[in-house]
Amino acid sequence: MTKNVGYLDKSLRIVVGLILLSLVFIGPQTPWGWIGLAPLLTGLVNWCPAYSLFGLNTCPLDKAT
Repeated sequence: MTKNVGYLDKSLRIVVGLILLSLVFIGPQTPWGWIGLAPLLTGLVNWCPAYSLFGLNTCPLDKAT
């Protein structure tokens, strides 16, 4: 797996993931908050399967290769 998630993209994914996960424990306590695991995990591992599928890459280091 090559990295395809850049720094800004990674930061946004982690923040959004944590916000969505907080909905499970705080606030409306809805199970829909578990969807936050997807952006959180893709942000932590710097790889997004949807980006691979569509040929996208926001990581500046891997664009040259």
